[in-house]
Amino acid sequence: MQLTVFEPLYFNNALRHNVFYLDTDRYLCAMRNPDETKGAILHHAGSLFNLQGYKATSISNITEATGYTKGAIYRHFKNKEKLEEQSLVYLMGIMFEKLRIQIKEQQTASDKLKAIIYFFESYVTKSPIKGGCPLLNVAIEADDNSPHLRKRAYAILDLLKESIITILANGVKFGQLRKEIDKEYYATVIIASLEGAIMMSKLSRTNHDIRIIIKHLEATIKTIEN
Repeated sequence: MQLTVFEPLYFNNALRHNVFYLDTDRYLCAMRNPDETKGAILHHAGSLFNLQGYKATSISNITEATGYTKGAIYRHFKNKEKLEEQSLVYLMGIMFEKLRIQIKEQQTASDKLKAIIYFFESYVTKSPIKGGCPLLNVAIEADDNSPHLRKRAYAILDLLKESIITILANGVKFGQLRKEIDKEYYATVIIASLEGAIMMSKLSRTNHDIRIIIKHLEATIKTIEN
C-alpha cells in the first residue's frame, strides 16, 4: 500500500524512524496532556518565528508572548535551535493537516493535484497560517549558519515531493494519468512553481503572479490526463 504525507499512518511510520510527526490533531493532543506548557510555547514561538523570522525572534520575545520564564522554556527545549526546529514541525503539521483534508475530498489524481495548487494559492489571498508559508519562509532565511533549519526544511520538502509523486503514481495505476509521465519532474515543477509564485505575489502584494502559475499548472495537469 502506498501512503502519502497527508495520511495519518504515514506520520506514525515517520515518527518511528525519527522523521516528523505532522498529524496535527494527535500531535496537539499529545502535548496538551500531560504537557500543556510545551504546546503553548510551540504555538506562540511558531507564530513569532513565522512572522518575524527565526533569527530576529529572541527567547525574550517568546517569554513575553507566552508569559513563561526562560527557565521554563529551556526545560522543554535544549536550546533555541531545538525550539526553532520543533516550531517548524508544529507549523508544517498545521499546514499539512489542512492540505490533507482538502486532498482527501477529491476522487481523482487530477483533482487531488488541483486541490494542492488551490491550497497554496490561498497563502496569497487568505493564508491559513499568519506570516505565510512556513516552508518558504525558512527556505529564504536558512543559510550556512542555520544548518539545523535547512536540514529540517529540506526533509519536509522531500515529504511533500514524495506525496505528490505518490498521487501521480496512483493516477497512473488507476488509468487516470498517462503511463509515460515523469513523476519526479511534475512533482518538482508543481512545488517550485507554487513556492516561486507565492514569493512573487508576497512581494507585489497582489495575487497576479500566483494566478498566472495556477492557470499554467491547470493546463499542465490537463496534458497528463488520459
